[in-house]
Amino acid sequence: MISYYFQDVDFKFREKRRTNQWLRLTAESEIRRISDISIIFCSDPYILDINQKYLGHDYFTDIITFDYCEGDNLSGDLFISIDSVRENSIEYGTDFKDELNRVIIHGLLHLIGYDDHTVEETAVMRMKENYYLSLRELL
Repeated sequence: MISYYFQDVDFKFREKRRTNQWLRLTAESEIRRISDISIIFCSDPYILDINQKYLGHDYFTDIITFDYCEGDNLSGDLFISIDSVRENSIEYGTDFKDELNRVIIHGLLHLIGYDDHTVEETAVMRMKENYYLSLRELL
């Protein structure tokens, strides 16, 4: 089950059904199954507080992923800062919806097991993001 929440942000997400279908397709393509995923849309101050309290980091970020996966069952929390996604879409010259979808799939790929700590891992992550973003356009 995929659930959506809103914390400290005035934001409406209207693509739940399509996003759910896309995330399930992505999971199945990676030989995984979605168990329980919460997507929490929040503000910069909210995600900064999460970053400080739970990760010991004192900076803003667009997403924080908490992984509760067991075996092939994907479970976790994706905290997504709508403020940072908006800023990134301006900085990178992308559409807000496209940037938001990139961040969502980025979080799911972390739950699947992909990382982005090295240049090589980042390249694989970006390739996977682009591939699954292209699949979303087919839905």
